[in-house]
Amino acid sequence: MKNRQKCFKVFCDEKQLKRLELLCGGEKCACVLLEQLDLGQSGLSYHLKILVESGIVESRQEGKWTHYKISRKGSAYAGALKYL
Repeated sequence: MKNRQKCFKVFCDEKQLKRLELLCGGEKCACVLLEQLDLGQSGLSYHLKILVESGIVESRQEGKWTHYKISRKGSAYAGALKYL
């Protein structure tokens, strides 16, 4: 139950939704997200950590950069919201 609450809390945050929209086109490197968002690296890391911990976004390390994408669970939650 607590994990679902985290997920829906993310979907209620306009700024988190903007970050998710950027990931809708597929996996993105943190360096690309930094260019597209008005955040510093530590701020971006903090907010992406919330998305990863909620299960909506998955991450993988490649060299010094982390790449992010929407998870299957995140896609399922987004799809469910359409019907509410």
